[in-house]
Amino acid sequence: MIGYYVHHQGRGHLHRAQCVAAHVPGAMTILSSLPKPQDWTGSWVSLPPDSDDAPVDPTARGRLHWVPVHHPQHRERMGTIAEWIRQESPALFVSDVSVEAATLARLMGVPVVVAAMRGDRGDEAHRLAYDLADALIAPWPQSLPEPDWPAHWHAKTLHTGSISRYDHRNVQARDARDRLRDREVVVMLGAGGSNLTTDQIQAAAQATPDWSWTVLGGPHSVWTEDPWPVLRRASVVITHAGQNAVAECAAARVPTIVIPQDRPHGEQHATARALHAADLATVREAWPQPVVWPRLLETTVTRQDRWERWSHGGGARAAARLLTDLASRTRGGSACGSR
Repeated sequence: MIGYYVHHQGRGHLHRAQCVAAHVPGAMTILSSLPKPQDWTGSWVSLPPDSDDAPVDPTARGRLHWVPVHHPQHRERMGTIAEWIRQESPALFVSDVSVEAATLARLMGVPVVVAAMRGDRGDEAHRLAYDLADALIAPWPQSLPEPDWPAHWHAKTLHTGSISRYDHRNVQARDARDRLRDREVVVMLGAGGSNLTTDQIQAAAQATPDWSWTVLGGPHSVWTEDPWPVLRRASVVITHAGQNAVAECAAARVPTIVIPQDRPHGEQHATARALHAADLATVREAWPQPVVWPRLLETTVTRQDRWERWSHGGGARAAARLLTDLASRTRGGSACGSR
């Protein structure tokens, strides 16, 4: 049995867990405060939502991320995880992502794998989780590593490349002439929040009257559970730099404009820097002014497709092999070492 903690923010953590689980031959249980998806057939442990109403010392004086004092929901949340570990005695616990869940599992004697995130992870809480982990899974290519990681993190990291629910599609990029003929812009906003306004999108659309604009997600548009058909027909996609959004654009082999959102530890800005360095996407640090959009769309739609470097299609299988191997070895009594 493998336990897999899934963070509730956005949908990328859940999509990644489901992708990996599809390639794990043994049993996997997801623990999350997200609703159980209808297509999930495995075990699911529902965790109480972690309200942030008037928390007291939530970071334990900077040592952790979320451990508020005398907080009933947090205590129930941690207790539910601990009770599941006590009853099921899992061979391995995956945290995607919570420093506290990873630490709790390791305190209870369960080997831990942490899903790594880009950005500044040098704070004490992240150092604790990454140090105690038996392995780190980095869903980006080894050729584009995080520059400030210590050597002992790199030594136990499996760089899988991106992990997307669309990796099995194995598609080719559409011809640039077709995209220029169709001239459809798709703005894909995630479930994790966005500071982009409707007025900004409308101003950009008005500045590009020969392009049609479609908006997926966000507070002022209908949520699209499966954006694949829209991504494939798009001439250009505009999205943020969340790991899942980038993975889905890469799997679709669609020219992409990436505009990172502000997130804790600078995660999206770090991802955007890596994409820019490898010339995989057009990156802008902020939403451009209307006058910029005509030229920006024209140059992006004709850019050379290099998404194979980010998304080779085997990320979930590679992660599953690592988890299966570690679970087998720890059950057999051998120590988990660096990879």
